[in-house]
Amino acid sequence: MIVRTLASILNTPAHVKGEAFESRRILLAADGLGYSLHDTICREGTEQHLEYRNHVETNYVIEGWGEVVNVVSGEVFPLAPGTVYVLDRHEAHVLRAIRSDMRIICIFTPALTGTEKHDASGSYPAPVGGIS
Repeated sequence: MIVRTLASILNTPAHVKGEAFESRRILLAADGLGYSLHDTICREGTEQHLEYRNHVETNYVIEGWGEVVNVVSGEVFPLAPGTVYVLDRHEAHVLRAIRSDMRIICIFTPALTGTEKHDASGSYPAPVGGIS
């Protein structure tokens, strides 16, 4: 059984901060679950260009308002508490936090190690062994 609190993640290497976001990485590849779980904050007024070529990401918005744009189709989807969006086809997307900080619970498959950095495309590197 794994039991963790958000407080136990804060100000550790699993608490990653950038200009537009803060990612509290609660479960990671080392936990052996096949997915990772993140409590992420996207700062109000920010825009992130992302494309997870090597991972599927599921996102559940629990606080704040914003939008996600599918770069290829141009579709814009409003985001509010209770909204889920899944990047199941590795879509290039733009994530905007419009009104207040957005807090999103994110699940990555395969799991992130916690040390990844976004590359120029907004992707994380492929995990050893590829994607499932």
